[in-house]
Amino acid sequence: MADVLKLGMVGLDTSHCAAFTALLNEEANAYHVPGARVVKAFPGGSALTTVSTGRVETITAEMRERFDMEIADSLEALAGLDGYLLESVDGRQHLAQFRVLAQFGKPVFIDKPLACSAEDATAIFALARQHGAPVMTASSLRYAAGVDGMAPADAEVFSAEAFGPMSILEDYPTYFWYGIHSAEMLFALMGAGCRAVTAHHAEHYDVLVGEWADGRLATVRGTRGAWPSFGAVALTSDGLKSAIALGTPPYYFRLLQRVVPFLQTGVSPIPDAESVEIAAFLEAAGQSLASGGMRVELPL
Repeated sequence: MADVLKLGMVGLDTSHCAAFTALLNEEANAYHVPGARVVKAFPGGSALTTVSTGRVETITAEMRERFDMEIADSLEALAGLDGYLLESVDGRQHLAQFRVLAQFGKPVFIDKPLACSAEDATAIFALARQHGAPVMTASSLRYAAGVDGMAPADAEVFSAEAFGPMSILEDYPTYFWYGIHSAEMLFALMGAGCRAVTAHHAEHYDVLVGEWADGRLATVRGTRGAWPSFGAVALTSDGLKSAIALGTPPYYFRLLQRVVPFLQTGVSPIPDAESVEIAAFLEAAGQSLASGGMRVELPL
């Protein structure tokens, strides 16, 4: 159909690549999201982390064979499409890759994390404005059933805790690997305005305590071990709310239901400043952990 967007995918080193393409391209899929189709992909890959180098070859082959995907030999070869999914698993790559994509002047969804520093996150949105290439970024947990909308839209949120698995990799910036999921849930409840964070490390979990400029406090509790659930608790003017993220319908389906309208309109449902602040929160939390738990102000 003429109104179906033709998308390019960048970074074939995450399970999201096949999962997203199946939901977009396969009309028979029970959770098909209409309106966009991935037609071309660039493998990319990052030598900085084994979670990239250990996957890119296998996932590239899967994309080629399962979806009959055209594999490009450069980012520049993706020019001329209607929008882009920047999937590279290493957020440290995103700014450099977006420098190329931004020149195409089309909407770009940047998968989590947006970047691994507030500086890079800020630079991405500056490029987006310069080139007229809107950006949306989000973890799928932000829109998970159960968690999404757990606090009424008209309720004031006084405090919140988001929790979930938060493994830490030796070759990846501390909390950006899995901490991004709980951080996204937290900011979806609290909104922007965090000014400092303190990280506390324990055997089975880390706790990140954020201080908001208006005096509110909120926490991320990241677990390691046999606690696989994501969820949140919020103290609101409408009472105490709590929820566990539900896997049905799938997280990715609910995320793509927001991503496709963004790619169609260029309007992100998430404020740019909030996305930058999430990167700053995780960066400051990593600095706090490295300093033995000192309070660190966000680099904004």
